[in-house]
Amino acid sequence: MLQVLEAFLQVVEEEDFVEAHEVLEETWRAWKNNPQTRQESYILKGLINGATALALVRLGREASAHKVWETYEKYRPLIETTPSPLTLDYRRACALLEAKYSEVFSAKNPH
Repeated sequence: MLQVLEAFLQVVEEEDFVEAHEVLEETWRAWKNNPQTRQESYILKGLINGATALALVRLGREASAHKVWETYEKYRPLIETTPSPLTLDYRRACALLEAKYSEVFSAKNPH
């Protein structure tokens, strides 16, 4: 799974937000149906929604992006309450998503 998260970080860094969604989706689908990984699957769902929100901003769909970003924010706290060896990697992914989200909105709405 670490390789999947590394791939996610790479494509988010490259601002290929649709691909970022795709990178995590297969793991998320498998984990959500497994009682042992279901809770952690919600973290992946949040990361997927973060990437999707960024893709929507790029498509000019800001209202939809804000709504999807709210889902990201809903699941983000699970990183701190769900035991996982990937906690630090999840935090890195969130920091990157949040930085990109700030960047794309400041680029669309310069002061």
